[in-house]
Amino acid sequence: MTVGVAVREPVRVVWASEGRSRETRARAAGSGFEELGTLAAVTAAADAVVSVCPPHGALALAEAVAATGFDGLYLDANAVSPATAIEIAEAAAAGGARFVDGGIVGPPAVRPGTTRLYLSGDAAAELAALFEDSALEAIDLDAEVGAASALKMCYAGFTKGSAALLLSLRAAARAYGVEAGLLGEWRRSQRGLEKRSVRAAATAAPKAWRFAGEMEEIAATLEAAGLPDGFHRAAAEAYVRLAGFRGEPEGVPVDDVVAALLGDHPETKKGGPAGPP
Repeated sequence: MTVGVAVREPVRVVWASEGRSRETRARAAGSGFEELGTLAAVTAAADAVVSVCPPHGALALAEAVAATGFDGLYLDANAVSPATAIEIAEAAAAGGARFVDGGIVGPPAVRPGTTRLYLSGDAAAELAALFEDSALEAIDLDAEVGAASALKMCYAGFTKGSAALLLSLRAAARAYGVEAGLLGEWRRSQRGLEKRSVRAAATAAPKAWRFAGEMEEIAATLEAAGLPDGFHRAAAEAYVRLAGFRGEPEGVPVDDVVAALLGDHPETKKGGPAGPP
């Protein structure tokens, strides 16, 4: 979603509804956003633009905003690698905007204390001031563009990456016919892990179509730091297999998620991968 913030009193939040779904329109209306229709109308009215979208669309959105000639504050709060954040900054600056790199940690900010917005770049303090006295805690890292994205990548690399690993291992146990045994061992030595796998399936599956791109950005972040990137590329593939749950409400059963991860693997249908000859 692209929203614009007019910082003159009273604060006015506007958004571009053109081409958006009925569900997105309902969420925006419920949040009190003022609908202006087109992106050009939003950038003409706003002092600051906030970009929150799937990672694969972040650069194109910055380019579209730049094409309107927007020269205010541009916050990219998407889950992208530091290198992608710098590329987005260059695109936004081409239209005259002052760029702020952002990374969101936590759920939608409905109440204070749940959600942080980490910021970096020369205009971070100015952007943070827009969120004073709001449910969203804005934290200026006092660092260059890319730092906020790096923090987000390192955080999500564990939270969402570990969810993909946990569900994949449960799927592997099913493929080998030892899922019941694994769950029993978890109950004995890894208490809480079974519930965590159920929770991961319920909450991650509906968002998997977005998480796949985020895993690729995390992999790129690790690679640029000279670290192995293969795990998160595998996690991206796991989330691709779960993309069919897009649009489902939270609460997807773990059995459905495990089945989707295994797909039509021929060895799974035969009762488990073949052993050595």
